[in-house]
Amino acid sequence: MSWTRVLVLYFLTTLLILTFSSVVESAAVQDDAKSADPQGAARQVFMPESDASNFFKRRTRRSVRYYELQAEQRVKIAASERRREYNEEQRNEYENYVEEDRDEINERSRETNEQLREYHYDGLYPRYYWFH
Repeated sequence: MSWTRVLVLYFLTTLLILTFSSVVESAAVQDDAKSADPQGAARQVFMPESDASNFFKRRTRRSVRYYELQAEQRVKIAASERRREYNEEQRNEYENYVEEDRDEINERSRETNEQLREYHYDGLYPRYYWFH
């Protein structure tokens, strides 16, 4: 119990020394003209409510440049969408053309092979139909 009293007494004396010491006074930052007027310091830190609300209103309003950029982005996106649709349509048309052309070539070659088989058939052997 006695050591707690000694410890408390030690801390109290240290606190008193620090509060009245010149070290503490020299460590504090002093402002020459403003230290006497606490309201002046508060005026520097804080601003009136109307100025603060005007500041935030100005900050939340978007600039004209923002809307111009948004419009340009929409135009670019629409153009890229149209370009994509056009390319897709052209690709589909080309694929259809290639498929029809391939079918036509296959049909012609099948007909030619059939005619050659008819021409060379001598009637001795049964016919072999390769393509059906």
